This record gives sequence, C-alpha cells and structure tokens, in this order.
Amino acid sequence: VQLQASGGGLVQAGASLRLSCAASGRSVGNYALGWFRQAPGKERTFVSAISWSGGRTYYEDSVEGRFTISRDNAKNTVYLQMNNLRPEDTGVYYCAAHIAVVPPPEASKYNYWGQGTQVTVSS
Repeated sequence: VQLQASGGGLVQAGASLRLSCAASGRSVGNYALGWFRQAPGKERTFVSAISWSGGRTYYEDSVEGRFTISRDNAKNTVYLQMNNLRPEDTGVYYCAAHIAVVPPPEASKYNYWGQGTQVTVSS
C-alpha cells in the first residue's frame, strides 16, 4: 500500500484546510486509517482515525469539534477537514493505514505511512 498525502499549506489562525490521503497498490477498504502530526522537534502524535467502515471516528482532545475525518472507500481516500486552525496545529501531517477494524492511537502499530504534508498556521 502506498499513501500520498496532500492539501497542506500556510494559513492564518482561524482558517480551514482539507487534507487528503490517496491510497494505491491495493484497496484500503479493510484498513483503519489515521492522521498523525509531527511538530518541529517533537514526536509524531495522534490526531484522528477512522474505522474501516467509517462508522467510528476518533480524535485527539485538542482537535475534537474542529477537525473531521472521513473516508471514501470507492476512491481509496481518507480526508481530514480542519477548521478553526490554531498555531499549535502546525506540523507535518501524515496519514497511515492499520490492518484492523478499529484504529489504534499508537503510531507504532500502523503498517503503512504516507510521506507527509506540511501545515503551517500563523497567528
């Protein structure tokens, strides 16, 4: 499975961005999908995840209510709609796939990773 993330950019606080992650190589319809971010000098941390069917979604506390994860299995793509962005949301955002129904919050448990897309939020 190859994952290609896109949609990052430089925005002001309060703006919105929509990240996309397209999978290729095989269908990810049976995979849980997640988004992680890594700020400069910090570890990669969990942001959001979605079960294989899309019926369950999970969010890190600081993004709950501002970010929305979704997936389109027909397009083999997962999205992250980010609203009301804050400077602390700045980082490289990575998408990842996990071979299971329910996505774990631990980055180490994900089987496949995309290359990352930079999100920079200015104050």
